[in-house]
Amino acid sequence: MIQRLVTLLITLYISISLQAQDKKKPGFTKEEFRARQEAYLTHKAEITQEEATKFFPIYFELQDRKKTVNDKAWEQARKGKNPKTTDAEYEQIIEGIVKARIEADKLDLEYLQRFKKILSPKKIYKLQRAEIKFHRDILKIMHQSQK
Repeated sequence: MIQRLVTLLITLYISISLQAQDKKKPGFTKEEFRARQEAYLTHKAEITQEEATKFFPIYFELQDRKKTVNDKAWEQARKGKNPKTTDAEYEQIIEGIVKARIEADKLDLEYLQRFKKILSPKKIYKLQRAEIKFHRDILKIMHQSQK
């Protein structure tokens, strides 16, 4: 019951914060997003403050590395918008996108080993579930704020 109340309050806080922002500036800054993400994940995965201090710098390092990989894939994917793109170029594009997914998955496996040194398997599982819910909730809130 208390956990639901805290979750509701966090979601309400995020919602109110988004609505209070200037309509000309959609979304968050990177720092705002990460602060909200850290608070949400800490609560949902029941991460202690001591664990959070050790865990989140590594977690955000992983996010930065995955963003670099994904940015390269998106850059390649944009090339496919050109109507003059050849089949050979499309082949390179789709292979590049698949390779980027594999590279991101390898990073997840690499960092999982580091996470295990800080968090219990149960907390890592809860964290993964909370990540999915957090992103889903943020997308809903951002979609609502654009209406």
